[in-house]
Amino acid sequence: MKNSILALLAIAAIVACKKNETTAVDRNTDSTEMATPVDSARKTSDSATMSNTANAANSLSDQDKKFADAAARGGLMEVMMGQLAATNASNAKVKALGEMMVKDHSKANDELKKWASAIGYTLPTGLDAEKQKEYDDLKAKKEAEFDRSYTDLMVSDHKKDIEEFKKEAAEGKETSLKSFASGTLPTLQHHLMESEKAKAAIK
Repeated sequence: MKNSILALLAIAAIVACKKNETTAVDRNTDSTEMATPVDSARKTSDSATMSNTANAANSLSDQDKKFADAAARGGLMEVMMGQLAATNASNAKVKALGEMMVKDHSKANDELKKWASAIGYTLPTGLDAEKQKEYDDLKAKKEAEFDRSYTDLMVSDHKKDIEEFKKEAAEGKETSLKSFASGTLPTLQHHLMESEKAKAAIK
């Protein structure tokens, strides 16, 4: 009798275990089946986003690419030279001009980087040989000579910049880049005016 009860208990325990295993497997199967469509949708969405981003970058016109590259390099140089002026200039107006250039062009550079990131375009991250030489030449100058060279550069550079930004605003194809160009123009025009004032102040 005792052996029969033990045998029955053992069978009951085995049945209970098997039932629990089946439930766990069912649960796992359900969660896997539920996760799969979500994961697939995510992957499809990510792939579509990457594809659209690549298409946007590839569809840029030569004018847009040329402008974006020039604006990135020019903006970087304005910040680097502005930092030099804020430290090395002997005239207070030239120092203030340098500080303004660092602040305003850093902001414009960030806006351009956001645009490039949104469409998957790679901007230059350094100066070209011509701009690097201009920077190195300026860095070697001191006091009044520095002030004259810096203000001369800021006047001539901003005249060129204004023409390039006007051209992009009128002839560019990519809407967001055109908006960046037209939106930055008033700042560049203000910079030109302040550069001319600083240049006049040291003569």
